[in-house]
Amino acid sequence: MNVLLINGSPRERGCTYTALSEVAGALGANGIEANIHHIGSAPVQDCTACGGCREAGYCVHKGDSVNACADLLEKADGLVVGSPVYYAGPTGSICSFLDRLFYHKGAKYMYKPAAVVVSCRRAGSTASLDRLYKYFSLSGMPIVSSQYWAMVHGNTPDEVRQDLEGMQIMRTLGNNMAWLLKCIDAARGTVPLPSREARVGTNFIR
Repeated sequence: MNVLLINGSPRERGCTYTALSEVAGALGANGIEANIHHIGSAPVQDCTACGGCREAGYCVHKGDSVNACADLLEKADGLVVGSPVYYAGPTGSICSFLDRLFYHKGAKYMYKPAAVVVSCRRAGSTASLDRLYKYFSLSGMPIVSSQYWAMVHGNTPDEVRQDLEGMQIMRTLGNNMAWLLKCIDAARGTVPLPSREARVGTNFIR
């Protein structure tokens, strides 16, 4: 089993990476492979709602790693998304990245456990968590929790490592993710997936 961890910070080995690495360590200790994917520091193209991915299955914009990450996520058993907090929200780049990663592709990720971690100097963490969780809840992905909201505090990786509670929260998250993945694996073939009704859409202006 393996989990994809997406680092949405422009800094490849900064505070967000430090938090994700603690999650990855806990996963590894439970025998789960963990792969951290950095989205990079270059600008990420916004979703233009062109609908091209509906036919092709991939985003038509190919200047970044969204399509490669879509392949990684389809093969992964679980997902963790990490982001620093900018102005009380996730980075614009991770939101643009996830908009395109999930648009018309969410059905591929259904029933994969998912989690979010955020890194902040002081505040804005819960608003950022709430924003990022919505990708999973709209895609039928079980959300993995920890012993507290999945956040770390600090202005540098060293400061984050001094956030002992935050580091423990990351390890608990990794342990909880591993436990749920093993439960799903044990149930495979004996417990059927939920039946799904045909999708109903309601518009509020007629």
